[in-house]
Amino acid sequence: MEPVPDLTGSLRLLDAFSAAEPAACIGPRWWWSGNLDVEGLALGSVQAAATALELLTGSSGRYAVSSELTAASFDSLGHLRISGRKPQGFAPMSGFRATADGWVRLHANYPHHAVRLMETLRATTPEELDRVLRSMTALEAEEAITAGRGVAAAVRTREEWTATAMHTAASTGPWIAFTRPAAPENALRPSSWIPSMDLFRPLAGLRVLDLTRVIAGPTATRLLGALGADVLRIDPPGLPELTDAFVDSGFDKRSAEADLSNAGALEVVNRLLSAADVVVTGYRPGGLGRFGLNPDKMLAARPDLVVVTLSAWGSSGPWNGRRGFDSLVQAACGIAERYGNDDDGWTPGALPVQALDHATGYGIAAAAMALLSERLHTGRGGTADVSLVRTAEVLFRLSSPGPASGIGGLPEPDFRKVDSPYGPLRFVGPPLTMDGFPLQYGKAPVKYGTSALAWQ
Repeated sequence: MEPVPDLTGSLRLLDAFSAAEPAACIGPRWWWSGNLDVEGLALGSVQAAATALELLTGSSGRYAVSSELTAASFDSLGHLRISGRKPQGFAPMSGFRATADGWVRLHANYPHHAVRLMETLRATTPEELDRVLRSMTALEAEEAITAGRGVAAAVRTREEWTATAMHTAASTGPWIAFTRPAAPENALRPSSWIPSMDLFRPLAGLRVLDLTRVIAGPTATRLLGALGADVLRIDPPGLPELTDAFVDSGFDKRSAEADLSNAGALEVVNRLLSAADVVVTGYRPGGLGRFGLNPDKMLAARPDLVVVTLSAWGSSGPWNGRRGFDSLVQAACGIAERYGNDDDGWTPGALPVQALDHATGYGIAAAAMALLSERLHTGRGGTADVSLVRTAEVLFRLSSPGPASGIGGLPEPDFRKVDSPYGPLRFVGPPLTMDGFPLQYGKAPVKYGTSALAWQ
C-alpha cells in the first residue's frame, strides 16, 4: 500500500505514545475519486484508533486497518437495511438552496430544526422557502437562520473561508487537543479498570457514558462497544434521535433517556458518572455546563476520569456556540465548492461519504484509548477535545490525490445480518482486523430509550 497519512501525531503529545509505531494498514490506498484525499483521512483516523488500541492492550502488530472495511464503515448508513428498507438520507428541507448571490446549505433532518427554519424565514412550503432565500445573500441567510436557532451555512470558497476568524481558530493546534489537569497526589488512585485478555473484546468491563448524538460521537462509542466496553447512551426525552441514525450507530451499546433538568434524573446520571471510566459528550460547548457536566467539574470530582468532548465548530472562535453538522462544515470551509458540479450550471457538491463525521469519531475513540493508556500508569485521567471543523482542516492539509487515485476499486462489502427490535438488519462491521480476522459487533441495537439508567 502507498503511504497513509500519519494522523497519530496528536497521540504522541502524550508520554506513553512518544515512540509509538502506527498500526498497519492493508488493502488498496485509493477508491474514491475527488479533489481531496478522503481515503487518507479515513485510513489515517482509523489507524490512530488502532494505534491507541495496540498500546493500551500491549498487542503490538495484532490490530490492523482494512481498506475494505474502512470504506464500508464510513458509509455504514448507506449500506444499512432495516427490514429491507434503505434508510432515509437528508430530509426534503435539507440540502443546498440558491440565494441571491450564491448558495446556502440547510440542515433540517430533525423536526425542531425544520420548524425553526420555516418560522425564521416565514415560509410554509418548500417553494416559499426557495423564494425567500433567493431574495437574500448567502451570508444573510446563514445569519438569519442561525439567529433563529436553525442550522445553516453559506457555501464559501476556500479563500473566503481562510479569510475568516473562524478559520484561524479551526486551523490552530493539534487534531486532538489533550489536557492533563494537575491533581493532588492523594486524589489519584490506581486505575480500577485494566484491559481484558480477550483480544476481540479487550475493553470488557470498561464503563463508557455516551452523551452524543447524530454520527461522530456514536461512531466512536460504537467502536468502543464492539471492543467490549459497557456503553450506555443517554438522550433527552424531548428530542428523540432519528431512528435510522440511531440503528446504524446503536450496535453494542444500551440506550436510555434522562431529563437532566429534573433533579432526580440528574442525581442518577451523577451516580453513573461516579463509576464511569470514560465520558464522551457531543453537545455544543457549554451545553451541558448548566448541569455541572463540563470537563473541569467532572475532572475535579474524578481526577481519574477520561472525558472526550466533541463539537462541530470547536471550543474557540466566533462560532464555538453555533449548531453544526458535517454537511454544514463542508459548505462553510470550502469542501462543497471544491466538489462542485458544472454539468448543468454550477452547483455545490459534497464528499463521497460524511467523512468528517466518521474520521472525527475514530479520533474520539483514539483519544479515549490514549488517555486510558496513560491512566494505567499514572492513575490520572484527562480530557481531549475534537471538532468536525478541525478534522476538515486536517483533510485540507493532506496531499492532493495523484492522477492514479480513485481507481483502486473495492469488492462489495461483507454484509452481516441480525434480528433487532426494528426488524432484520443488514449492516457492515467495524474497520479493524485482529490477527487478520475482522472485528465484529456483538449485539444488535436495542430499542431507543428502553435501557435502565444503570451499569451492567
